[in-house]
Amino acid sequence: MNEVLYVGIADVEKGTNEIKELIGSDLQAHLAAQTQAQASDKIAQDKADAKAAQRQLLLDRLGITADEAKLLLG
Repeated sequence: MNEVLYVGIADVEKGTNEIKELIGSDLQAHLAAQTQAQASDKIAQDKADAKAAQRQLLLDRLGITADEAKLLLG
């Protein structure tokens, strides 16, 4: 069974919309790029979560709230 994915491509500057059919190697390349982008997003989110946890730990040690820290830092 052949898998097919249809993607819509909109060009706002030109005012055009195009539907493209992805099959075979084009489909596999698209799915691989999508998987890689999701992995990169997860890594970035994990880093942001770790930084937020570290920030909260520091604020807790100092005994100040996030709002108070914002006031102190401007």
